[in-house]
Amino acid sequence: MQVYRLLFLLGLGAILLSSSACTSKVQGDAPGGALPVKVQTTQARKVGEYTEYLATIRSLNGSVIQPDVEGQVRRIFVRSGQHVKAGQSLMEIDPRKQEATVNTQEANRRAAQATLDYNQRELERRKQLFANGVISRNDLEVQQQAYEASKANVEALEAMVREQQAQLRYYSVNAPADGIVGDVPVRVGDRVTVQTVLTTLDRGNGLEAYISIPAEKSGDVRLGTPVELLDDSGKVVAQSRISFISPRVDTATQLLLLKAPMPEGKGFRNDQVVHLRLVWREVERTTIPVTAVARLGGQAFAFVAESKGNQYFAHQRPVRLGDIEDNYYIVLEGLKPGEKLITSGVQMLADGMPVAPQS
Repeated sequence: MQVYRLLFLLGLGAILLSSSACTSKVQGDAPGGALPVKVQTTQARKVGEYTEYLATIRSLNGSVIQPDVEGQVRRIFVRSGQHVKAGQSLMEIDPRKQEATVNTQEANRRAAQATLDYNQRELERRKQLFANGVISRNDLEVQQQAYEASKANVEALEAMVREQQAQLRYYSVNAPADGIVGDVPVRVGDRVTVQTVLTTLDRGNGLEAYISIPAEKSGDVRLGTPVELLDDSGKVVAQSRISFISPRVDTATQLLLLKAPMPEGKGFRNDQVVHLRLVWREVERTTIPVTAVARLGGQAFAFVAESKGNQYFAHQRPVRLGDIEDNYYIVLEGLKPGEKLITSGVQMLADGMPVAPQS
């Protein structure tokens, strides 16, 4: 019986030694079994953050002059065919109603200022009485609150007066540039709206792109904002910059009008509709080939090769991608310049898999 037990133990030991040898062999072969992949170092380049819009090309030869306010035409200073200079007054919309509004606001401001002056004097008086122990702190605080409230009221009314005074300038219709006045279809006494055509102005050769953007983007645009004009394939065919920003948003559409001059000799025509980009800013962004991106459940991933000792391993990185330019994604988040990006076989990779980078 002891002999059988001895034989059993010897056999079990042989099996364990064989298993250990096999395990060591597999572990030793791991570096040699790494998946060959192509890698490239990620780089940053300047890319534009932009939005695409439709725009209409308009000729500078036929600008349409329309008022910015409603009202009756009070005076007309020009006649058809007359040469005018930029800024010259063409017409005046009756401003008397707006002037009355300004006067009313100014009267309210003066009344509020008188109240403020009284409350200030009373506050100084009560401070002295409190210092002498004649009145309580509560009486002083009540007057302090009255003073602060009247001061805030004056400041609010002053802001309203400035706003209403600023509106007065819209009642004078001025020439936007040098040119020749076209037909004048309105007469003194006619009531006009912001859609009424007052006249046209011939300003010579040249074309402009009329661009309408949502009101919420008005804070992002500036004079000089770059514009890229595109052909049907999306290729940039011409460049320009914003030269005009409307002082007010269209109340009906909540769109803000922008203009950009068109370069000569590019084949643009009056009233042509074109695609363009407004480039809000240029930033440094990492770019990666489209072939280096894998997707899972709507999430985009890229793989980078990271070394541990003499072995490289693929590590999965979730990335947030922007637009595609020249078959490269713009990476908004997830990768930095200088990393070893895996550009081949990404569909066969798993996080932590050993790889053999190849240039």
